[in-house]
Amino acid sequence: MDNIKQVILPVLFLAVVLVGGNTFFIVGEGRQAIITQFGKPVGEPVTEAGLHMKIPFVQDARFVDKRILSWDGHPNQVPTKDKKYIQVDTTARWKIVDALRFIQTVESERAAKARLDAILDSATRDVISNHNLVEAVRLSNDIVDLVERRRRQAERGDLEDDIVIEYEVIEDTTGDIERVEVGREELSAMIVEAASDSLTEFGIELVDVQLRRIAYEESVERNVYQRMISERERIAEKIRSMGQAERARIDGRRERDLRRIQSEAYRRSQEIRGGGEAEAARIYAEAMSRDPEFFNFLRSMEAYRKSIGSQSKMILSSDSEFLKFFKAD
Repeated sequence: MDNIKQVILPVLFLAVVLVGGNTFFIVGEGRQAIITQFGKPVGEPVTEAGLHMKIPFVQDARFVDKRILSWDGHPNQVPTKDKKYIQVDTTARWKIVDALRFIQTVESERAAKARLDAILDSATRDVISNHNLVEAVRLSNDIVDLVERRRRQAERGDLEDDIVIEYEVIEDTTGDIERVEVGREELSAMIVEAASDSLTEFGIELVDVQLRRIAYEESVERNVYQRMISERERIAEKIRSMGQAERARIDGRRERDLRRIQSEAYRRSQEIRGGGEAEAARIYAEAMSRDPEFFNFLRSMEAYRKSIGSQSKMILSSDSEFLKFFKAD
């Protein structure tokens, strides 16, 4: 009897483990499960995380993700409406919203990504080829609108000198830029709209699509770069010439201010000098009016000192007025 118990108990324990392992299953966070019976889905998807039950050995649980998943496309050559061939690299986010339909149609995420490759590449090609290149590159017309505002202000004379220079540089840089009618974000929304209907039948919802990278074909890229270099050099030369013109204007204003300051200083110095001479003449006149004879004597002594030296020889008449102070009364 003991031998029988020793055999039966392990067998029962093993049976319980096998039945329990095939009866219960765990759905993790971010996952959902589909119950299949003999390979066919039965019931509604199990979307709540936790411990769940199924019929052992008859039913099986297939798990799919319910989180937002990423998709990265392969760069494709696409012609734009204005006949420019570009490489477009896209990325997208998607999620499984109908697990039952997903299992019935594509079965796995790998197969779903293959479907996404075909559908999103086709939708991207259709949208890009129906619009000009500028629509896929830019979001708005902010720079064009800025140039237009600056142009109107320049026509009214409302721009300061430094803003005028900025306006001329921006206008020259952006003179050939086209206006955007749709924009990059709207193109992404168009791709989502074009692809969503095809993905719904697979139980997939497309969250968004982004144009990750846009580049010219390698065959024309070198020519584009060379043209860009030439354009930048032309703009740099224009900026240098504008700087030289501004320098000449500043130098002219400096010279003009310098001449004005010198003229003002000269006028002021002449005024001061004239005032001093007038004051000296007044003092001389006042002194002379007090004692004219003494003043004449001093002036004559000064004249003698300057004109008669130790080696001087003069021939003068004895009644010369110049020697009047040498005469005895």
